[in-house]
Amino acid sequence: MYQVLYRKWRPKTFSDVSGQEHITTTLLNELSTNRLNHAYLFTGSRGTGKTTCAKILAKAVNCLHPVNGNPCGECEICKGIDSGSMLDVTEMDAASNRKIDDIRQIIDEVQFKPSKCKYRVYIIDEVHMLTTEAFNALLKTLEEPPEHAIFILATTEVHKLPQTILSRCQRFDFHRIPPRAIADRLLYVASQEGVTLSDGAALLAASVADGALRDALSLLDRCIAISSDIDEDVVRSAAGLARKTYLFELANCVINKNTAKALEIVNRLYGESKDMARLCDELLSHFRTLMLIKSVKNPRDIIIMADDEFEQAQVQSDYLSLADIVYYMDVLSRAYQNMGRGTGDRTELEMAVVKLSSAELDGTVEALTARVTALEKAVKKGIRVNCVPEQVQAVSQPVQSEPPKPEVQKSEPEKVQEVKPVVETEKDEPVAPTPKIQGQPAQEQPVLTASAPKKAVQRQSVDLDAIYNNAQPFPDWAEVVNNMKPVSRTIAAAFANSSAYTSGKYMLIDTDNEMAFELLKNNERRQEIRQLIFETTGQHYNLGPYKRPSAKQEDKTDPVDRLVESLQGSDVIITQK
Repeated sequence: MYQVLYRKWRPKTFSDVSGQEHITTTLLNELSTNRLNHAYLFTGSRGTGKTTCAKILAKAVNCLHPVNGNPCGECEICKGIDSGSMLDVTEMDAASNRKIDDIRQIIDEVQFKPSKCKYRVYIIDEVHMLTTEAFNALLKTLEEPPEHAIFILATTEVHKLPQTILSRCQRFDFHRIPPRAIADRLLYVASQEGVTLSDGAALLAASVADGALRDALSLLDRCIAISSDIDEDVVRSAAGLARKTYLFELANCVINKNTAKALEIVNRLYGESKDMARLCDELLSHFRTLMLIKSVKNPRDIIIMADDEFEQAQVQSDYLSLADIVYYMDVLSRAYQNMGRGTGDRTELEMAVVKLSSAELDGTVEALTARVTALEKAVKKGIRVNCVPEQVQAVSQPVQSEPPKPEVQKSEPEKVQEVKPVVETEKDEPVAPTPKIQGQPAQEQPVLTASAPKKAVQRQSVDLDAIYNNAQPFPDWAEVVNNMKPVSRTIAAAFANSSAYTSGKYMLIDTDNEMAFELLKNNERRQEIRQLIFETTGQHYNLGPYKRPSAKQEDKTDPVDRLVESLQGSDVIITQK
């Protein structure tokens, strides 16, 4: 019969126990000096090794041939304890044997000397489940047991034990096992089982296990049932987790206020039978990661994720304030709490996503604070907030906007990002060693004021089509991106897998990453990129996005003309009116 991994690979010695060195070292010292206690209390969260250490201790005190305090595992006593046939070692589950009669049976048995072992060992698991009467019956025996008796109590809820019990035991607190230790153990077990397990998949399984090695081994068992070549996707499938790409996409939609795309992603995940409550919790954990990046000095020491995912998280955190992240977490937390209370989980998550993308739809104090913060940012950037009633605005708007409108349309590209090379044509200033020029009015988005016609005349002198048509590939762009890493890992991650073109004094960047264009909009970040390019090439370039001419030409082609062209040479008679 198949034996599950957490039972098959249960540690046999104290040296095999992972992540509990502070306990195993103490127990080994007590065994080597023969300073054994009559009662031990093992407490900690599930799957951290309490019952395992209790069984190892029971074998160690009775082993015929101990090795440096560890049981040999080969003698009659060790094999009998492992098989459960040794009557001198009793393991009792207090969850099902919790009454005073069960404790009285132990009290009656403990008076007799062991038949084969040196000590009678009683392992009482989940001891907090005992009744008050049972605890009271155990007190006297636990305080003054016979010399041949050792009690080992294990519990996950130590606060439920009476103080009279706690004071009679030597207490050991089991910590949650570090993710790295769990991952190393999983890699070892996988190699012994003949399956391939990537390091990223092991870390992901360790993160899902939340410090419980038993849960991690159970998850590995499910992964092996899916595939013998285990990567992160297999772990996510076995654990029912959404891929990190979906989480990053959802976060990007929230940052960019793209409600339609966010709802589309939620619908797609729902169609793949993803648990909506679990997805909400994962999205909440994702924003927790962004919060730690914004708040902690060395977040990499706390956050468990792959390096490329951590870099993406850093990029996202740059576009959010700490107040925004806390507001997002509050909305998701309230949605998670409301799930299962009548409204469907999917509906609650969709409502939360809409609130995150449109704060004006949320009537809470946090949402109001977020809107006020957004208005303050707009005012600082010089954006004019129009509070004129709609009727008055409809009358005054043609007078203000119609005269300069043709000039702007002739000079500006179709996309918003393509304004960048135009803005920087006003003056090609050298880059300062410390590029902090956020208040520079020349690089802010223009407002239709009295000076607007002057800027429009300057933009007309730039032939954007000529710039794009004369663009040549820039071969040293990979070196520039590599030089970004020591300066800012955020910038390097945003411009990864991108390319660049040069056209005169312009450098045009070709990328599908929306975050990269957001970085180009930031004055400080743009100047940092220009400085890195100058250090690599020795030349100053104005930055902007690259417009792919092939896509533009295809858009201008008339569908009817394409149909006529495809039918030429065939028997079909074409008539045009």
